[in-house]
Amino acid sequence: MSLSVQAPLPGRVLALADVPDPVFAGQMVGSGVAIEPARDRGALDVLAPISGKILKLHPHAFVILGSAGGGVLVHLGIDTVKLKGEGFTLLAAEGDEVDAGDPVVRFDPTEIDGTGYSAVCPIVVMDSKPDSVSTDTIGSDVTTGDVLFAWAAQ
Repeated sequence: MSLSVQAPLPGRVLALADVPDPVFAGQMVGSGVAIEPARDRGALDVLAPISGKILKLHPHAFVILGSAGGGVLVHLGIDTVKLKGEGFTLLAAEGDEVDAGDPVVRFDPTEIDGTGYSAVCPIVVMDSKPDSVSTDTIGSDVTTGDVLFAWAAQ
């Protein structure tokens, strides 16, 4: 099984080790990368990085289970669960079938900046082995829909 994961939002790609959260930085949730969101566009529609079913949907995070298996978590900001949904708009519902590129959540990273929380967005393959995704996009700028990384079950 393998997944090609698209960038769910525009910004600069960071290594998970650079995420200001030990759970993501330590790849305890899974392997992946993070995106420091673009700030010049106002509110961003965060899109499904893969096609599949929305397994979990919170204002600050969602998991999509791919049709061939493999779940991808998109987490919007760090500790943003403490905002209790404020600043986030759901554009889809838990249980929806989505195609890669379908809108799931809208948020404005500059509003998150104003709360004192980090707006960095980890994108990880759930329960994958550490360092199991290609990370050749780290340090580059991505546009929504660009290939962010590939992952193959090991």
